[in-house]
Amino acid sequence: MNYIEPHGHMVSRTTDDYERMALAGCRAICEPAFWAGFDRASAAGFYDYFRQITDYEPKRAAKFGIQHYCWLCINPKEAEDTKLADEVIALIPEFLKRPGVLGIGEIGLNKNSRNELIIFEKHVQLAQDHQQLVLIHTPHLEDKLKGTRLIIDSLKNFPKIDPRRVIIDHVEEHTIDAVLDAGFWAGITLYPESKCTPHRAIDMLEQRQGERIWMNSACDWGISDPLAVPKTVQAMRQRGWSEAMMQKIVWENPRAFMGQSEKFVMP
Repeated sequence: MNYIEPHGHMVSRTTDDYERMALAGCRAICEPAFWAGFDRASAAGFYDYFRQITDYEPKRAAKFGIQHYCWLCINPKEAEDTKLADEVIALIPEFLKRPGVLGIGEIGLNKNSRNELIIFEKHVQLAQDHQQLVLIHTPHLEDKLKGTRLIIDSLKNFPKIDPRRVIIDHVEEHTIDAVLDAGFWAGITLYPESKCTPHRAIDMLEQRQGERIWMNSACDWGISDPLAVPKTVQAMRQRGWSEAMMQKIVWENPRAFMGQSEKFVMP
């Protein structure tokens, strides 16, 4: 079965991971701008990072027959420094013209601070001004529900942002209904430690019949698994899911969302 990996931080992964994903049926990946494992010292560091994910990383993925797309932003972990964040946001319009850039992300909240919310809204304004798709990070664990509510309330201030062009990621059992009921797409992140296991993900998918939901693996600096999506498909099979319904979740849903960008071209 072919699948799309909608949220892989592949800068943090080895080339072997691309090979393994290709063998498992991965046809495309979209990589959100995220944390480098440390806080960057200047906007110049982000400029080079944007060059890496818009130019070099697509070439590396293409060697294995995987189409690479990406998103651009200063991530919430580094948004507390609003001066730096303003400098980074000013760099983004230049890169939005590049072929594989789908939109703004992953923006959002980390500790639900005032500064994070200010920078979040500046990113949303940028997306609104340039008619971009939006990928949103929700905070971890005990702050998730509060952060998700803050994000949804904030987005109401942007009348030209269509909820159908926004995906709110890392949903869990206590936040998925708020996201979907408000008309947004929801991302379920499969992650061994702090996010979601395959069986929890499948429970949520069954509860909402897979509507406007995609699954992704958090391929990042810590313990994570780039093959989490095909492994979850195997768990779906064991629970009696039809091939058509599995194909909807791992192929048709991400294609439908990302296909709202004219840059997303899949056969």
